[in-house]
Amino acid sequence: MDTKLIKLDFPEGYNIILGMSHFIKTVEDIYETLVARVPDIKFGLAFCEASGPRLIRRTGTDNELVNIAVENAKKIAAGHSFIIVLKDTFPITVLNDLKMVEEICTIYCATANPVEVIIAESEQGRGIMGVIDGSSSLGVENEQNVAERKEFLRRIGYKS
Repeated sequence: MDTKLIKLDFPEGYNIILGMSHFIKTVEDIYETLVARVPDIKFGLAFCEASGPRLIRRTGTDNELVNIAVENAKKIAAGHSFIIVLKDTFPITVLNDLKMVEEICTIYCATANPVEVIIAESEQGRGIMGVIDGSSSLGVENEQNVAERKEFLRRIGYKS
């Protein structure tokens, strides 16, 4: 078995959700889930099929985002993994809805940070071992940092 480190490539300010599923039905179910939660959502989805024709299945509401998702899925190429690229929507808005999609097994990350995917590759294929989401911590927040965090969450509408 070999291990590889795959750097995902998506524009700054966009968010991604990387996960694992178990069935081709995932493509349509994720699409329906996202547009039901946020009717004007801008997203692209790519799903790596692990059996049959083993295609990268794709859909979305924005062709640029679909293309970004497909290019990253090509790099990952790990069976039944999926990547969603979001623009102008935070993952927190859709994450619980996605967790309820019956085919989704795992969410590895939901982030706007730089992401590296740790891949294991054998003769059979590829699998995701984990992710590196952003950078390492530099310290512990102080009282000023706590106040800034709380103010930020209220300013963007996630706390009242």
